[in-house]
Amino acid sequence: MRTSKFLERCFFEFSLFIAAALTLSCRAQPAQVAPANEAARYEFRQDHDPDGIGKFFLGREIAHVMGHQAADWLERPEREQEERPDLLLPALKVKPGETVADIGAGTGFYTRRLAKLVGEKGTVYAVDIQPEMIELLTNKMAELSIRNVRPILGTLRDPNLPRAAVDLILMVDVYHEFDHPYEMAQSMSAALKPGGRMVFVEFRGEDPKVPIKPVHKMTEAQVRKEMALQPLQWAETTETLPRQHIITFRKK
Repeated sequence: MRTSKFLERCFFEFSLFIAAALTLSCRAQPAQVAPANEAARYEFRQDHDPDGIGKFFLGREIAHVMGHQAADWLERPEREQEERPDLLLPALKVKPGETVADIGAGTGFYTRRLAKLVGEKGTVYAVDIQPEMIELLTNKMAELSIRNVRPILGTLRDPNLPRAAVDLILMVDVYHEFDHPYEMAQSMSAALKPGGRMVFVEFRGEDPKVPIKPVHKMTEAQVRKEMALQPLQWAETTETLPRQHIITFRKK
């Protein structure tokens, strides 16, 4: 009889121990965790926006990439007034001598402006996944005698930046087109120095008056939701531009 009661008590105490351990384990889990399997991270739908690729990440459809055939649009005269780089660049707080990456650099509209800010002792990595864009950018930098720009041909998953070497990563109207946004953000995070910044400039998805196709716009909430999966901390959102968010994160 005593043996039976002793076993019952041991079983009861063991059950309490297991329950406590499971509770602590659940509390230790992060708020959001990306599936380890790449295929499980994304959803594919037959019924989707024609301007998107039918691939969804955390509820957002990924947009088609603008091809090099439309490169002239990146250099349109009205872009200065529409996007106001004169307001964006001071908001980035770039310092002379820093290393900056321009992701989705295209023809180098922002690359050449960043090159001026970092100065001769700084470096700008100009990343694009289209060889034709890299060629256009390289020719433009040579034409303007800009020597502190390093063109890089990236991939769909990796911008091929050196690890822990970049002070600031800038993306202007490109993140929403990334075919593999989680993997790209992961690779970019690895390229940042501790405390380095990642900046998203995206047309405001909250504002129907912004004359941009819906899948080519993003809400601040969506950007923050997707970056919550990365080793990044939201720093600030600046709303000084006419049509775009400036959303800044720091590497933890």
